[in-house]
Amino acid sequence: MRGITLRRRSVRLSSAAFGSRSRQTQIRRRLDRRHTMAENSRIADFRNKSVNDRRTAVAEATGLDTEVFTQIDATAFGPEQAANLSENVFGVFSLPLGVATNFTINGTDVLVPMATEEASVIAAASNAARMARPTGGFFTSSTQPIMQAQIQLINVADPHAARSRIFERQDEIIDLANAQDPKLVEVGGGVKGLDVRLVEAKSATYVVVHLHVDVRDAMGANAVNTMAEAVSSSLAAIAEGDALLRILTNKADLRLSRARAVFDKELLGGAEVVDNILHAYELAAADPYRAATHNKGIMNGISAVVLATGNDTRAVEAGAHSHALVDGRYTSLSTFEKDAEGNLVGNLEMPMPVGLVGGATKVHPAARTSLQVAEVSTAKDLAEIIVAAGLAQNLAALRVLATEGVQRGHMSLHAKNLAVSAGATAEEAKIIVEKLIEEKAFRFDRVQAILADLRSGAQK
Repeated sequence: MRGITLRRRSVRLSSAAFGSRSRQTQIRRRLDRRHTMAENSRIADFRNKSVNDRRTAVAEATGLDTEVFTQIDATAFGPEQAANLSENVFGVFSLPLGVATNFTINGTDVLVPMATEEASVIAAASNAARMARPTGGFFTSSTQPIMQAQIQLINVADPHAARSRIFERQDEIIDLANAQDPKLVEVGGGVKGLDVRLVEAKSATYVVVHLHVDVRDAMGANAVNTMAEAVSSSLAAIAEGDALLRILTNKADLRLSRARAVFDKELLGGAEVVDNILHAYELAAADPYRAATHNKGIMNGISAVVLATGNDTRAVEAGAHSHALVDGRYTSLSTFEKDAEGNLVGNLEMPMPVGLVGGATKVHPAARTSLQVAEVSTAKDLAEIIVAAGLAQNLAALRVLATEGVQRGHMSLHAKNLAVSAGATAEEAKIIVEKLIEEKAFRFDRVQAILADLRSGAQK
């Protein structure tokens, strides 16, 4: 089966990735379970449960012990641990970590961890996933995990001839690069080929060599950059020039993941809603002004999962937006069309350079927990979950725009945030939100006035 598979080895990462021996024992026990993925991502009334009850529900669905969630509490990652990830650390900035429900990917139910401060993102992705369930959920596939290093050669007198000379000696260049990471080669990765491009710039023609590196389950930046450094002197000698830049490119167009889903027309709201969604998509495909916001909606889902799993949001975002530039025009990353039954079919293909080893995926306790909740065994699995979440988020945003408009849902959540900011209790916030929606007056001064009235009335 392509894409995500049922996995008895789903959590066999390094011991560093999952911490203590007791936690590894817990994981091994889970491997004996009949299913290693979430048994059912449809968790009834999940949004109305308390935080502790949500933890219990996630534990029951995945086979995790609720003890694992203590590593995502605020005290589990403090300034001392944070200092290992960044510089000049004086504190820790926290974000809400939630889980999107209802996802079925390649026939297996999945709980999708998402870290985001933007209201409605997780709920919207969960709702869109629900609309795809009757037609089988999401179907995914990926290319091999190829990242590219670039070596810029300058001061080359004969760029075309230099290009040929490099190709003539490509085997020794590849061998030299692979010698830098024999462990990667041992597990099936390493440099699989190279390309040489002539880039016409304002002041010169640059010879730019690309190493195509299979990075396996890593994001790959460190491995790729090390290889680029190692071969740069040899390439400069062959080209009879000088090596300047030696670094990976975040335009990871050889490392693509795809997601496809059929969204039930009746659950969407009928044929007219389907047609209106298609009109909204077609504007994004034709107009870069609309495409920028359309793709931002995709990235609401993408970045939330990337961040939750300790991966590099900036690298993924850079690759995504560069991929949206087609023939010199910025356009939609996704496509939508109708099938023969009138259901809406969504497709999303984009670069997805994420990994399970290295960086915050090993160091950050919340990232480790998120990977356990998602129960992925390879970077490919994770990439495909992320792209499915992006497609779900995209569909949810289009449906809202094509029906009630974005403000109704956003402003109700904004009203709740205003009420909490004003110091309202949960019960007071509920009344304030209802009042603001009725008045369509989403202002902090109005929240304060309503709260004062509530409390003065209570005192009487």
